[in-house]
Amino acid sequence: MDPALDDTIRVPPLRDPQALLVRARHEWGGRGDLWVFGYASLLWRPEFEFSEHRAAQVHGWHRALRMASHVNRGTPERPGLVFALLPGGSCRGAVYRIPRLRVSGELERLWRREMPTGVYDPRWLACHTAHGPVQAMAFTLSRRSPQHTGRLPDGQLLDILRHARGRYGSTLEYLLETARALQDRGVRDREIERLVALARRHRLA
Repeated sequence: MDPALDDTIRVPPLRDPQALLVRARHEWGGRGDLWVFGYASLLWRPEFEFSEHRAAQVHGWHRALRMASHVNRGTPERPGLVFALLPGGSCRGAVYRIPRLRVSGELERLWRREMPTGVYDPRWLACHTAHGPVQAMAFTLSRRSPQHTGRLPDGQLLDILRHARGRYGSTLEYLLETARALQDRGVRDREIERLVALARRHRLA
């Protein structure tokens, strides 16, 4: 591995995913249906049962391919990258409604996929939809997190796109699927478009 990359992407300290799940359930409170905001892979592979979905936008957060992945799209030896919601800007995606009686089981499924190491900070965000606002749970990332990479040079990004692969596939596949899902929804994300163009220029896609 490139030593510079190793210095930039570090294995995070362990957090207890179950404790975070207990907290999320407590914050939800069980009083109604639960909404989840999707902004990357949840747009094209949600893998949980929902009764409704809507196009949605959040303000104060933006989508960025700046979170190291040591499980889903990479390994500790060859970290990959996944999208996270970072503070600032805005993000267009979708919200999914899980009926109250199904929340317990579906939330556990979602946790096994998104929170195997407890890296995200689940937050309840105001999501704007054509049918009115909803409060939805979203997986955000602090810039203070050891898994936040910051902006990487294109050379390092290309190395990751060429080589990083985890239990759900490669970082490159993840980027292309997210780009396709956004395009299908008519959503422009200039940084994703730039990354796809970069991959194509180097014959990775």
